[in-house]
Amino acid sequence: MTERSNAARWVPLAIALALGALLLAGVLISRRGNREALPSPLIGKPAPAFALPVLHEPQRIVRSQDLRGAPYVLNVWGSWCPACQDEHPVLTRFAETKRVRVVGFNWKDEREDALRWLEQFGNPYWLVIADYEGKTAIDWGIYGAPETFLVDADGIVRWKHVGPLTEAVVRDELLPALEQVEQAGAGLRL
Repeated sequence: MTERSNAARWVPLAIALALGALLLAGVLISRRGNREALPSPLIGKPAPAFALPVLHEPQRIVRSQDLRGAPYVLNVWGSWCPACQDEHPVLTRFAETKRVRVVGFNWKDEREDALRWLEQFGNPYWLVIADYEGKTAIDWGIYGAPETFLVDADGIVRWKHVGPLTEAVVRDELLPALEQVEQAGAGLRL
């Protein structure tokens, strides 16, 4: 065997090792990095308009303008989403404070599955709207569940989190963003 053919046998292994190293570096960076590495282009802009059925009353349609007048948290979830089940106790505790309306955005789910999931794990939502086909989710830039948005009283998106809510995310990100929204709203009323 020639020296050249010996070297050629090692090329695929070297490529695989290089790709593995890149993948590992990406995972390590994402673990210690900010989950907002890809910030939403919606921050500071009006929430996308929608007209969606209410999960529990499918004949009732809720429009984005119906939610104006007070801030709300929009939580994207699905019965098919394991991470949504992980975040559910945290979301429930947050919703129980009644500090802000928590609106569920049921995404690409079967109605019966979503209702059964809420029956099993509890319904922390003030209202649940359903995007069965996922078309409205595209306008919101949703690419996974769970995702959570904070929308102010004027319908402007003020905060977004990709992934499950944790106690730390609620304490360190959502509550400070909510305080800013509340202070800005109070300033307008003076």
